[in-house]
This record gives sequence, C-alpha cells and structure tokens, in this order.
Amino acid sequence: MREFETTFIVQPEISDEACSDLCTKLDGILEKSGSRRVMLDDWGKRKLAYEIQKFQKGHYFVLYYLDEGGVVPELERSLRLEESVLRFLTVRAKDRVADVEARVAEGAELERIQKEKAAERAEREAEAERQAEAEARRRAEEAAAAGEASAADETDADTGESDADADDVPVADAEGAEPADQASDEEKE
Repeated sequence: MREFETTFIVQPEISDEACSDLCTKLDGILEKSGSRRVMLDDWGKRKLAYEIQKFQKGHYFVLYYLDEGGVVPELERSLRLEESVLRFLTVRAKDRVADVEARVAEGAELERIQKEKAAERAEREAEAERQAEAEARRRAEEAAAAGEASAADETDADTGESDADADDVPVADAEGAEPADQASDEEKE
C-alpha cells in the first residue's frame, strides 16, 4: 500500500461542528473504498499566502491515509463539491508502506498526542484571554478613577475655587494687592 496525504483548507468562519462533519464524510469515503485512515492533522486557522475567494485566513487540515490510489479521485471529487473547501492538494507521501498496522497505530498515537496538545493550547489561550480581560477591566477602572479626579478638578476650576480658597488663604488679585487691602482701600474712600 501507498501512503497519501490530502491537505485541504476550509473557510475560516465554518463552525467546528461543520468541519468535523466534513472530516467524518471523508472518513466514510475512505472506509467505503477499503482504504486505511492513518490520522487527521488539524493545523488550525492560519493566514493564507494570498487571498482566496476574498478570505485572508483558512482552517487547514491534513488527512493521511493508506491506499493503492483508487480512492484519490473520489476524495478529491468530494472536496471539489464541498462549498466550504477553498483549496485541496493530494500528494503521495510514501511509495511503499511495509507494515500497515504499525503505521496506523503510529498515526493513532500521533493523533492522540495532537488532541492533548490542542486541549492544552486551548486552555492556555483561554487563560490568556481571561488575563487580558482582567487587565482591560483594571485599566478601565483606573481610567474611570482618573476621570472622576479630573472631573472634580475641572469643577473646582469652573467655580473659581481652588485648594487655596478651601483653606481660606487670601489670594492676590491681578494688581498684586491682597483682598483685605482692597477692602480697606474702599473703606477709605
């Protein structure tokens, strides 16, 4: 048997459920033809090298399977008919796989490890998102507190009061005379 790998890119806004349905459909095609699925590698959403159908990103998958080559046209036909698939490419990875069962077991183990890593990555991303939200809340609270202090300062400036007025300290006018001196000048006249 030969080993093939089919790489396909799905539109980025397609849900995870729709992606898993597509992968299940491809597994069914492989099973119907007597091929052996080795593993499905989910690379996740990535930026495309160039825009495809007005999409800048795509969800990448790589399907590894063992067959003599008869399933490739049917698999590609199915991908071509699927509207959510942007591009696909099938290549022959190995001309001859001597121990089919060992390769299938190796693929199953790699797929299990990838799922564990994906779960860990999702957990790290969720934690980073929670930290970013907490930081944004903290900054918003600081900005609100600074805004309240600034608003209080503006209110004092608008009313003509200052901290010095609040302490009953005489303030000099534009001519430099103290307010008490002005009052005594007025009384003199």
